[in-house]
Amino acid sequence: MESRRIFLWILCLGLVFSGGNADPVEDKRALLEFLSIMNPTRTLNWNESSSVCNIWTGITCSQDESQVIAVRLPAVGLNGRIPSNTISRLSGLRVLSLRSNRITGQFPADFVNLKNLSFLYLQYNNFTGPLPEDFSVWTNLMIVNLSNNGFNGTIPDSLSGLKHLQSLNLANNSLSGEIPDLGLSGLQHINLSNNNLAGSIPKSLQRFPGSSFVGNAGISSGDTRVPLVPSSSSQPREKPKARLLGLNETAFLLIVVAVGVVTAAAFGFMLIVCCSKRKSRNDGISDKLQKGNMSPEKVVSRMEDQNNRLSFFEGCNYAFDLEDLLRASAEILGKGTFGTTYKAVLEDATSVVVKRLKDVGAGKRDFEQQMEIIGGIKHENVMELKAYYYSKDEKLMVYDYISQGSVSSMLHGNRGDNRVPLDWETRMRIAIGAARGIARIHEETSGKFVHGNIKSSNIFLNSQLDGCVSDLGLSAVMSPLTPPISRQAGYRAPEVTDTRKSSQASDVYSFGVVLLELLTGKSPIHTTAGDEIIHLVRWVHSVVREEWTAEVFDIELLKYPDIEEEMVEMLQIAMSCVVRVPDQRPKMSDLVRLLENVRRKPDRGSESSTPTGARI
Repeated sequence: MESRRIFLWILCLGLVFSGGNADPVEDKRALLEFLSIMNPTRTLNWNESSSVCNIWTGITCSQDESQVIAVRLPAVGLNGRIPSNTISRLSGLRVLSLRSNRITGQFPADFVNLKNLSFLYLQYNNFTGPLPEDFSVWTNLMIVNLSNNGFNGTIPDSLSGLKHLQSLNLANNSLSGEIPDLGLSGLQHINLSNNNLAGSIPKSLQRFPGSSFVGNAGISSGDTRVPLVPSSSSQPREKPKARLLGLNETAFLLIVVAVGVVTAAAFGFMLIVCCSKRKSRNDGISDKLQKGNMSPEKVVSRMEDQNNRLSFFEGCNYAFDLEDLLRASAEILGKGTFGTTYKAVLEDATSVVVKRLKDVGAGKRDFEQQMEIIGGIKHENVMELKAYYYSKDEKLMVYDYISQGSVSSMLHGNRGDNRVPLDWETRMRIAIGAARGIARIHEETSGKFVHGNIKSSNIFLNSQLDGCVSDLGLSAVMSPLTPPISRQAGYRAPEVTDTRKSSQASDVYSFGVVLLELLTGKSPIHTTAGDEIIHLVRWVHSVVREEWTAEVFDIELLKYPDIEEEMVEMLQIAMSCVVRVPDQRPKMSDLVRLLENVRRKPDRGSESSTPTGARI
């Protein structure tokens, strides 16, 4: 009997411990019901068999995984009314972000069950009807953003009971009536602009700037009702008295005219200065990214014209939207042929790469079609496009962030005493991986797709430490560019005079230059100590012609034993890629096979020879 009790105790203990790491079953069911009814346009990886806490996009669980504490689904295309008895069953929910969707209906009445709610983001939807009458049920609320909806009625007095409230945004709705005296000393931000509010601003809120209340025709700053902005519904102001400050009417009019002239001149001067600085100023997203000061409320509405939002590809697990991107702190990773690349760190510490394109010549439809092709390429040796954004002013592409940096930075970044050299094994993995990736790209669109910008700064290491190519397919959407005399020009095939007319054969040429870069350790165009400009392809040809092939190889490779034959074979492959006649260059599929065969030598290591005097 005693042993049976011990067994049952152990069994119960095991169930307790195993239950602590299991999915929160009821929360999972509630979310699946919510998803099935809301029918988002963006595919989410929510299903019965996967872990809600560890896999599901936009979901965060408590540390013991017993409850869902955050649901973040911005801009995923949620449609219709929030079904009752779904979200409201998440009793541990602290963060709810459903902003930038197409949600309709009134504020869900059963949200009163979310007693632990601290952060509520429902902006940029199509909610209608009155706000909740009793906000005091959410005693933990710190941030409330219900802006850019169709809420009407009055602002509830019960908001004054939210002692932890730090930010309240009800802008761009249809709210009416007077503003309640909230009396919240901890409130740091309020925005009630562009409603139908009237009356005076309560004393407790007069510490906030006038921009928090603009666009409400009936609001006054004190007891006298003077509209903050002109409105067709407001009464015309009284005509100024002629003897203002003791001046007669003629003198007064002369002063008014003079002030008008000075104002116009000042405005003209400011306009000229602004226009002259326009070209040098970083406009739109790049300026926000560089400064880390996103002010999304001011920028998102401009950039989401005609419902333009970030477009995510199927299977992408990121849960952020344009507003999150604009809030992100960022640093410039580099400036390339087609634009500037940034590392953006989001509020949840997720790091992504954002490429801001410049000189895009394609219209919206052609641009989106090209992005869909690029985003549809799923291959371990091709950097996967996660999302893109298109507006009149900005074109963005979003990728995963890779901390190792590009092959260019690995080869040329630090040649000093602390340098960690790129060994031969890694260089071979880079070459083979990149070749496989480009070959896969060339298979797209019935074997006609072109990368168009192959260079070592667009090649990275994937999770298996193999070469992985990025920035594919952009030349087709860009304005024509004349190849500059620069390091980038060193990758261009001689027949390419317009970047939009790159071909698979010119891709092969560029890849051949990358192979030479891996073999020599030199940039495609570099200078000598005497400032002589050296073109890598021509230099290699001249060295080989003089039968001093060993002079070609990177000195860092000479310390590795038994690789001379492989280096010579790769050099032969590279030279076949950079021949001047496009039709004489091999196909990428053939290059994959040739490079793989270099690594499959059965007698590798059995013979060794000094590289001096080696020939091809």
